[in-house]
Amino acid sequence: MGEGASAPDPVSLREAFVFWLKLGFVSFGGPAGQIALMHQELVERRRWISERRFLHALNYCMVLPGPEAQQLATYIGWLMHRTPGGLVAGGLFVLPSLFILIALSWVYMAFGQQPAVAGVLYGIKPAVTAIVVFAAYRIGSRALKNGWLWGIAVAAFVAIFALQLPFPLIVLCAGALGYLGGRYAPDKFAVGGAHGAAKLSYGPALIDDDTPTPAHVVFSWRHFRRVLAFFLGLWFLAITGLTLAFGWDAVLTQMAWFFTKAALLTFGGAYAVLPYVYQGAVEHFQWLNAAQMMDGLALGETTPGPLIMVVAFVGFVGGWSRALFGPDALFLAGAVAASVVTCATFLPSFMFILLGGPFIETTHGNLKLTAPLTGVTAAVVGVIVNLALFFATHVLWPQGLAGPFDWRSALIGLVAAVALFRYQVGVMAVVLGAALAGLALSMARLLLA
Repeated sequence: MGEGASAPDPVSLREAFVFWLKLGFVSFGGPAGQIALMHQELVERRRWISERRFLHALNYCMVLPGPEAQQLATYIGWLMHRTPGGLVAGGLFVLPSLFILIALSWVYMAFGQQPAVAGVLYGIKPAVTAIVVFAAYRIGSRALKNGWLWGIAVAAFVAIFALQLPFPLIVLCAGALGYLGGRYAPDKFAVGGAHGAAKLSYGPALIDDDTPTPAHVVFSWRHFRRVLAFFLGLWFLAITGLTLAFGWDAVLTQMAWFFTKAALLTFGGAYAVLPYVYQGAVEHFQWLNAAQMMDGLALGETTPGPLIMVVAFVGFVGGWSRALFGPDALFLAGAVAASVVTCATFLPSFMFILLGGPFIETTHGNLKLTAPLTGVTAAVVGVIVNLALFFATHVLWPQGLAGPFDWRSALIGLVAAVALFRYQVGVMAVVLGAALAGLALSMARLLLA
């Protein structure tokens, strides 16, 4: 882009709405792919925001619990069009995925035993196992830069695998270790520049490096108190309404409470919090079983939006299996439960952006939370390895470790791993290829039966 290029024309909220809606339907590839897509569209192609301002927003989203890609969309939408823009951008990042997952969850619950559907899921599950291993490798290669961080990762794995400590405790301990490390060994806990300074210029942007700070992004305690009161009030009304309508121990109320807590613990992305969701949804509340949880993650990998949207599947299956509104309204029960879970999961994300965004935009300084984040990220690697081990044992020994080894699943998983590690094939292509392999195996069994 030449030096004499002019900034693009101002963008209306309606134009932004159309863009965010389109993005919600094509945002495959996990957080890395989603962030890359937003960078390509917003920084390089449309020039709605400069590279430096984009990375500044991303750095803030990286230290928050919650899906960083969805929070980044919320942040940029808010920066451009105030609170309505943030709500539109963040909401449309999630809603298409919610509707698609509700439809897929219905197909799963109503027709999951059909050979074609079962075959597709049979193929996807070992591929998902390979994807989780690849996620651990990708995060670990970036995060574990020295022996201190490797030690935290190993300790986290031992804590959750051998000691079965709760995930929130592991996160808190890792954050505390990171904080101490930042004070006493800062060179060991410095972030390795995953999102460093901007190096390229794509021409003048609507929100450029030297764009004057708009009035709506200036930090004020009055705005802070109003936003905090609004979100806490909204959450309190929802929990109170569910409690009055169904009771505190009812499924919907407990789902809202549990997934609110989960939303506050999603440091490091969806893979990191999945063990906590598994502990609660499968082992404690028994809203679904282990096999269904794995099928849900398989479906989550095939849909756009944040991977943490797998919680919508958890809600749907829990609502359907508990027949919340009677045996004749199973779909309604599942859809309502999925919607409640999704709202509880993403409400904190909107609050964090609208609360902290003005402070971040006003200061434009380096964040002070990078050392605790470094500790948490290291622990996340250990937790994800545990998750991969859990998936592998359930996929390769479906009847338990004493049962037969499933070599077909192992072969699909091995091919998926080679595609990811050796040939850098995209996640969606790997999932679709594994689904076709599973379908082919299922059809072959029918023909040979």
